[in-house]
Amino acid sequence: HGVHGRALPVGIGAKLANPNLEVMVAGGDGDGYSIGAGHFIHAVRRNVDMTYVVMDNRIYGLTKGQASPTSREDFETSTTPEGPKQPPVNPLALALAAGGTFIAQSFSSDSQRHTEIVQKAVEHDGFGFVNVYSPCVTFNDVDTYDYFRDTIVDLAETDHDPTAYDDATDMIMDGNKEYQGVLYQDEHSVAYEEREGLSDNMAVIPDGAPDNVTDLVREFY
Repeated sequence: HGVHGRALPVGIGAKLANPNLEVMVAGGDGDGYSIGAGHFIHAVRRNVDMTYVVMDNRIYGLTKGQASPTSREDFETSTTPEGPKQPPVNPLALALAAGGTFIAQSFSSDSQRHTEIVQKAVEHDGFGFVNVYSPCVTFNDVDTYDYFRDTIVDLAETDHDPTAYDDATDMIMDGNKEYQGVLYQDEHSVAYEEREGLSDNMAVIPDGAPDNVTDLVREFY
């Protein structure tokens, strides 16, 4: 848990302090792709071995239904009565451009597939990113459960190879289809902490003051 939009730095700190932990960070499209977008991009490119699950309902569902970064360009809300008039953020494309090594998408109504996809993200050696279609039944009457059930293309039912970068790019940039599954995975991914030789649990603080602490303090006072 952390300040809105800042959960990723907290998760990264926990993982680097103790690489033996299995860290999962949860968030939404509002915090993850707007106020937390900078953290998202840099978390992706660091490739720390953790999992980020984003519940994307294409609206600010907890603050009375304002347009979010992933809302449609013509989506009418109380604060955007004529729509946001700007194209929605493509979170998968952001992750790909930042050097993502595991990029996937799931649907909250399909619990079995969602579980399978998140498990693959957890098992990935690096930053596992899963964008989850999570319809808001209160404020979003466009991107509904029925809409996603009718339009989702499950990659498990295709011959898509997630290790084929060019094919993954084409799918991610295709704004006319809603995909479920692992779109891209780098088989040769090396997690940040492994690359930098971090293995010890630095969260354990020994009893007593460190050696020579007095000499260290005197250097500054």
